[in-house]
Amino acid sequence: MKIIALGLLCCLAANSASAQQGTEPIKVTDLLKIKQVGGITLSRDGRKAAFTVLGIEPDEKNKADYKNVSQLYLLGTEAGAKPRQLTSAREGATQPAWSPNGQQLAFVRTVDEKPQVFVMAADGGEGRQLTKYKHGASNPKWSPDGKQVLFSSAIPLRELLKDSLLNATKALPRWPFEKPGFDKNDQLAATTAKPNADGSLAELRAYLDKNEVDKKAKVLTKLNFQDERDVTAEQTFSQFFLIDAAQPEAKPVAITNGFYRFNQVDFTPDGKHLLLSADIDSLQHPDRSLENEIYLADRDGRRPRLLLGKENVSYSNPVISPSGKWLAFQMAPALGVDVPVLAMMPLNGTEKDVITIPFDRNKSNLTWSDDERYVYFVAQSNGGAPLYRANIKTRKVEKLTAADTGILSFGLAKNKVVYAQTGIANPSDLFVADASLKKAQRAGDFNDWVKTRRLSLPEKHTFVNDKGLTVEYWVMKPAGYQAGRKYPVVLEIHGGPSAMWGPGEASMWHEFQYYAAQGYGVVYSNPRGSGGYGQDFLRANIKDWGTGPSSDVLTALDKTVAEGWADPAKLTVTGGSYAGYLVAWIISHDQRFKAACSQRGVYDLATFFGEGNAWRLVPGYFGGYPWEPEVRAVLTRESPFTYVDKINTPYILFHGENDRRTGFVQSEMMYRSLKVLGRPVEYVRHPGGTHELTRAGDNRQRIDQMLRTYEFFERYINTKGEVN
Repeated sequence: MKIIALGLLCCLAANSASAQQGTEPIKVTDLLKIKQVGGITLSRDGRKAAFTVLGIEPDEKNKADYKNVSQLYLLGTEAGAKPRQLTSAREGATQPAWSPNGQQLAFVRTVDEKPQVFVMAADGGEGRQLTKYKHGASNPKWSPDGKQVLFSSAIPLRELLKDSLLNATKALPRWPFEKPGFDKNDQLAATTAKPNADGSLAELRAYLDKNEVDKKAKVLTKLNFQDERDVTAEQTFSQFFLIDAAQPEAKPVAITNGFYRFNQVDFTPDGKHLLLSADIDSLQHPDRSLENEIYLADRDGRRPRLLLGKENVSYSNPVISPSGKWLAFQMAPALGVDVPVLAMMPLNGTEKDVITIPFDRNKSNLTWSDDERYVYFVAQSNGGAPLYRANIKTRKVEKLTAADTGILSFGLAKNKVVYAQTGIANPSDLFVADASLKKAQRAGDFNDWVKTRRLSLPEKHTFVNDKGLTVEYWVMKPAGYQAGRKYPVVLEIHGGPSAMWGPGEASMWHEFQYYAAQGYGVVYSNPRGSGGYGQDFLRANIKDWGTGPSSDVLTALDKTVAEGWADPAKLTVTGGSYAGYLVAWIISHDQRFKAACSQRGVYDLATFFGEGNAWRLVPGYFGGYPWEPEVRAVLTRESPFTYVDKINTPYILFHGENDRRTGFVQSEMMYRSLKVLGRPVEYVRHPGGTHELTRAGDNRQRIDQMLRTYEFFERYINTKGEVN
């Protein structure tokens, strides 16, 4: 963003004015207009950027529905250049990757419900399908000589066991499969027995195995048996492959193998070796092994040499410097509530050569500058997600973009930075700048429709809580605010619990503005336990998910009401995931709200341990497991369901029917209990919805949830003066 524009934006945010220029109110259907810029990557010479634009279009199969479609765009980095759309197929395109000479782009498109890698000329034209791999292909990367493309594929264990190329020796996992009665994994060995329900024991087992293949039964033996949308018995492993980029019908060649987690594979700059982020030495089941190591292997994936690895430590996000001399990475305890440490070491060094760069924030997208003086990254901090760079020599970190904005994606090459940014005035915008970001120019207009809208601008406030921690919160007055009037307020709470909200967080932009357009004030905060404030703040809610965080969010509300414009008789509260939990906790301990909404929440922590795939939050935050008496007492004390009989506030609950991150049984428990108690409660289930429904789910369901929440609140505060 231009420095002038940034300065103006900061002044607007600090000003007492409540809205920007524009006359039209934000509508709920404006959600369908938002375009999101992402996936930015620069050619090696820094002259061109490829990126994706995610938009929402009518579904050709059902005109009442909408679908998310991502397309590729091209942007020259010279002054005044305008973006140009490269792809338009209805299947869309994602994950662009430049060839070393900048003349081709690899990208991913779905074919027959599987992702596959395509290649196209950099100036556009029809893409050529490069892979037709039966398990799909993702995350393309070019070899430094431009002759091959590296890609990953998720291989089910059942297929891996019998694949003649990936498992030519018919090896079995070294770690225990954990099927009772088969200590040596011999049940995984290939069998010649034919399925026969009335046959021998071997034939009976073959019959039962076929039932699993035909999806007549799911036999669960693994620890992590839930994915995001279903219960699954299948174990999958990411494997990496090389394929010739020019030869038609080329066959992929595997460069990883075995029954281990391979998280990331990259070429060294000279193309002679591969850098692997993986856990390939563990004798534990992959669901139990939480460590991650970094290896250097030959170009064909053979002879991996351990660079970094230690018990109970996870080394992640390794990135080699352009010369191949340095390795940047992050490290953190394998299990716990911690901020990863940014570190460096010579690529030919050992763990004793590791140096760390102090910066007490979660970091992402580590990227080296061409001169190797800096490592760039994005980090959530104090309500924003700015772009930073760490000076390798001085170990100092410099913030490059405004604190109240968020970097959604960025690319860096040859003193050029192209980045997508969210902010108060625009949910997603595109900019080109020099490497110091002193000279930034707007390069996109994907959400120019926002200029016609009357927006509410957040005003930042702080207070010190009972732990001595400074808590930040933001207040958005109604878009049509008039001094002297009283307005209803919606208290918005974030999930996680380690998420962070602020003007630089994109996911709530539309919802906050929608409520402001409907005449509500909006209050949101980052209570103890939020990310973006360092490790001490992050860990401040351990064994205290309810009382402490609720005190913080309610203090923010109290201070807003004390300003005089918020009507204390018309207060509402809403939140999802952990925030669904906190809403339930608050209304079971506080009676001030006229109506409340919980989305995809957690209400009984012992039940959550069993039904949610995020179950490790229980030992991580509460120090153990539900069968341990001391831990069980804490879980009971910290579960909103324990206090369900104290809930009298009118309450609407939402859950996606395929949400396996938190599970949905607790929502049913909460709803049924409140119905038995005769309390005003309504429960909404969204068919097919997952935990990501409000962010990346079915767009009609996203609109449905927002409207149902608003309509429910209106039943009890009646801001429009309409007859209920």
